[in-house]
Amino acid sequence: MRYFFEDYALDTDRRELYRATDLIVVPPQVFDLLDYLIRNRERVVSKDDLISAVWNGRSVSDAALTTRLNAVRGAIGDSGEKQRFIKTLPRKGFRFIGQVQEVRDVAAPNPDDAPQSAPAIPDRPSIAVLPFANMSGDPEQEYFADGMVDEITTALSRFKGLFVIARNSSFTFKGKAVDIKDAGRRLGVRYVLEGEVRKAQGKVRITGRLIEAATGTHIWADRFERDMTDIFALQDDVTLAVVSAIRPRLFQAELALASRRRPEDLTAYDLYLRAIQKIVPSTREGLAEGLRLAQRAMELDPGFAGAAALAGACHSENVVRNYAIDPQFERKEAVRLMRLALSLDDGDPDTLAGVALISALLVGDCESEIEMSDRAVKLNPNSYYAWHRRGWVYEIAGQPEEAIRSFERSMRMSPVDPQAFIALTGIACALIELRRFDEAIIAAKKALRLNPCYPGPYRCLVAAFAHLGRDAEAREAAARMLETDPDFTISAWIDRSQLSKTAKLMIEGFRKARLPE
Repeated sequence: MRYFFEDYALDTDRRELYRATDLIVVPPQVFDLLDYLIRNRERVVSKDDLISAVWNGRSVSDAALTTRLNAVRGAIGDSGEKQRFIKTLPRKGFRFIGQVQEVRDVAAPNPDDAPQSAPAIPDRPSIAVLPFANMSGDPEQEYFADGMVDEITTALSRFKGLFVIARNSSFTFKGKAVDIKDAGRRLGVRYVLEGEVRKAQGKVRITGRLIEAATGTHIWADRFERDMTDIFALQDDVTLAVVSAIRPRLFQAELALASRRRPEDLTAYDLYLRAIQKIVPSTREGLAEGLRLAQRAMELDPGFAGAAALAGACHSENVVRNYAIDPQFERKEAVRLMRLALSLDDGDPDTLAGVALISALLVGDCESEIEMSDRAVKLNPNSYYAWHRRGWVYEIAGQPEEAIRSFERSMRMSPVDPQAFIALTGIACALIELRRFDEAIIAAKKALRLNPCYPGPYRCLVAAFAHLGRDAEAREAAARMLETDPDFTISAWIDRSQLSKTAKLMIEGFRKARLPE
């Protein structure tokens, strides 16, 4: 049996207590006390009841019992004063008063005994959003809980890389005690999202948990609380928060699975995941290895548009970062693979966004690139990837205000993203072209705090300080930039991409700071 209350989970089989995904280590007697209180939450339990159940009737002092009860309260963020979960009734005993959802786990089925109708689990990430439990005590709130699930299911289904079970199948579990392992097997998915909705006093609290179905492992859990003002805006707000949180967790879980597989068992999707992991740091060696893995993925699956776009992005990055030994060849390969990806799938928002950026950097057909990036975010308005690349497309097209809006939208969707320094650099570049130099400095410094080895923010600082006449700081930023990019020259930077065509004030700042021509 597993019990859920607020963002806590008590697993009686594993004898584990979790808050969200964090394991809370508690002594055995503390666990047993909490378990007993929750199991008997319909009544007041006396001291004698607790001693009989937990200590088997052995003599226990009041002080020892109080110490253990305080430890229980401490483990679940309660206190003797607040008594949110465990209420003390003087001269009577104790009662667990928190709202609890029970999930009963049955024995894991033997795969050999599984019915033939159980669908095979796809190679790519697959998820079912189960009906959220209405914990409000108000049957009329069922519509809100069901609507929440509909919104999240729809938002997830816009990610073409995800296999999402339709609502009609997921809702066959409504109102039932769900065994997650059995639900995953019956629906043919690797992950299950479950949760509860609780509404009271003009506020709504939604708790969600992402679980790996085969093992029952909690991958992610969180709680969202909002004012119950505009019901539809609330659903949109929470949907964005949930999807933005679980999509990166799904990716991390899939990456962990791919990394554990033997080389001879790797699928095209596994290779694609490994390629992404390699290219994220944008080092020369990482891009070379990422390109090799993306090419292997294309060999296994010639129709894999995402792998083609990723390979094109590797070539494009080599050109932009001045890694290319033969820039002309790499440009041609980037454009060829870009066109191949579009021919394979021009309706995938992430592919469209990636292709739009490659084209913006290397081709410079602003009208078509803006059309592609706009179509990408229309197809999936919850895609961090699409909004981030749309920011660079608009930056290159000479529309800095729209670029900033896109970067900010992407950062709102991934507020703790380790790659946020790239979006912050884009914002700093756009602010320079808007002559908002002081703000550009703030954004660039934020980017450097996340990654002090990335040369882009230093270039922004050089230009912004130079325009403000802060020459000493411009020289210091230039020295740091040349440490990270020793081959930098203004002419080479201009030749690398189409960005230089609209970055007039950036280039002017470089020259004011007397960077090498």
